[in-house]
Amino acid sequence: MIVRLEKRTTPVDLQVRAPPSKSYTHRALIAAALAEGDSMIIEPLVAEDTLLTLSALRQLGVDIEERENKILIRGTGGVLSPGGRVTIDLKNSGTSMRLLASVALLADQPVVLTGSERMCERPIGELVSALNAIGGKVRYLGREGYPPIEVSGRLLGGNVAISPAISSQFVTSLLMAAPYAEEDLIITLREQSVSASYLDITLDLMASFGISVNVDAGKTFSVESKKPFTGRSYEVEGDYSSASYFFAIAAVCGGVAAVTNLKPGSPQGDRQFISLLGEMGCRVSSLENGYRLIRDCPLIGITSDMSGMPDTVQTLAAVAPFASGTTVIRGIAHLRHKESDRIAAIEEVLSGFGADVATSENSLSITPGELHGGVIDPANDHRTAMSGAVLGLGIGDVSITNAECVGKSYPKFWDILKGAGLWNGMS
Repeated sequence: MIVRLEKRTTPVDLQVRAPPSKSYTHRALIAAALAEGDSMIIEPLVAEDTLLTLSALRQLGVDIEERENKILIRGTGGVLSPGGRVTIDLKNSGTSMRLLASVALLADQPVVLTGSERMCERPIGELVSALNAIGGKVRYLGREGYPPIEVSGRLLGGNVAISPAISSQFVTSLLMAAPYAEEDLIITLREQSVSASYLDITLDLMASFGISVNVDAGKTFSVESKKPFTGRSYEVEGDYSSASYFFAIAAVCGGVAAVTNLKPGSPQGDRQFISLLGEMGCRVSSLENGYRLIRDCPLIGITSDMSGMPDTVQTLAAVAPFASGTTVIRGIAHLRHKESDRIAAIEEVLSGFGADVATSENSLSITPGELHGGVIDPANDHRTAMSGAVLGLGIGDVSITNAECVGKSYPKFWDILKGAGLWNGMS
């Protein structure tokens, strides 16, 4: 599917309800599957990534019933019985791969986790080493340090140190399985976590399902063993990452974007994205269950550390060429290990459209230039495609190939743009 976008010549007036959070949905599905008792997950995100987690849990023996806007999950109490050695293809879902690596230790049969070609290029060695240090017998079936992996052994618990420099999901993976270890699990971070706000999401979700994690100075996480999650009815909150594109469109095109279904005070790090647009010159106000952004004056470049909001780096990068001066984004080294090398993707797309982009290992700077249209190949990365829509509406004459890759996190994205009159539906 190719999406062709023309320049928006009049201000926008967007009224959008944010889709459910992808991060919360993954975690809620896993907690419910491991819980004692049944759970009803209300308003989950139904997208490629979350459906992969759901399918994987079924393969691990979890009884799941999908209903309209709800998913009934009958908890296993942490005893997973896939009925034999099982191979689970997680395609391009890094969250599923990492979170399920620890969960697979609770299965009574070996579990093979594999994925797409890109998935098998995304490092998982730090997590595997940690699992093997606490009772796992995890081995690589291809290149050392990368999927596919075979998971067997036991989750003994005890003390383990891990580096979250590549992904905070390594820590989340251990935390989600920790209540089912044979003894208390104490996780020590060797260094500061990237995307630390995602650990806050994990702790919040675990608390909702009855598990309290003791955190010492943000570096040591202690989880009591043999105390399972408790089944419950759980409603998934809205996704700030997905909301960012509509705020960005209003910032670039001028006008108003009001996005609802956003929880005030959410642990989601991407909640801070809208404040960055405020620094660039937009006016931001709170709604009862969301935010309104108005852009009616010129944008200015800013400098920001976005280590706590990685999924909106490309969104801000798409706004930057329309601001006066240079925008500098720091704290982004780990973006090279996402669905694509997102730092390289930003440089390729923006440079190709006429902006001046300079990158380093952990930062990038964007200076406006003579912008012109072109073609964006998102390399199967949903966030490259959706940030490309922001650029397309600001520049015009922009085509996005493989645009359906947004189905990974936001299947209705193009439909929303079409309904708002921002895309004519023509390929």
